[in-house]
Amino acid sequence: MTLPLPAEDGGGRFPGQHALDERGHWDDATAALVVARTQRPPDVSFFTAEEQAIASALLDQLVGQEPDAQPRIPLVNFVDARLAAGETDGWHYADLPEDAEVWRQGLRFLDEDAREHCGTGFATAGPEQQETVLKQLHSTDGPWHGFPAGHVWNLWLRYACTAFYSHPSAWDEIGFPGPAYPRGYANLGIGRREHFEVRDARPGESA
Repeated sequence: MTLPLPAEDGGGRFPGQHALDERGHWDDATAALVVARTQRPPDVSFFTAEEQAIASALLDQLVGQEPDAQPRIPLVNFVDARLAAGETDGWHYADLPEDAEVWRQGLRFLDEDAREHCGTGFATAGPEQQETVLKQLHSTDGPWHGFPAGHVWNLWLRYACTAFYSHPSAWDEIGFPGPAYPRGYANLGIGRREHFEVRDARPGESA
């Protein structure tokens, strides 16, 4: 479940890709917002310390980020900031409570599952044990601790992917040079690239 991020020297699938090198072409508000994501992350204020540890392990598992990954994307801080500010996707499943409540209860249930199946909490379980617990949840067709399992999984995954792919380090991994604003895209067509885009070094290869 590991998604390798490019090294500081520009390695990876898109060698030489550094989205932040393009910040001079972005408007001031966009540049400030993106650069801020690479600096000190916001302090955790929604999650308790116990919830933070569980959520951090969960989010790393969902996107395949190793605990000691460098560069490391502070997923739990980004998700926490959204929940603290009440910044949801603007909707929620009718059979689930509000997102914040699903996170609180879901993390507690996930920890209970880990203790039952692994003999330890989710945050302190090994990566393979965590993956096993999550696979059991993902394969559940029906209720999970009174919640629809698939809907909880979808909610967690949405938040994880939004956090992960908001960071320029993840952009470099997928060859995205960042917002083309205000200059826009002009070299349109299949297989065509702008001068600021990097060619895929391993086309056709799955991630």
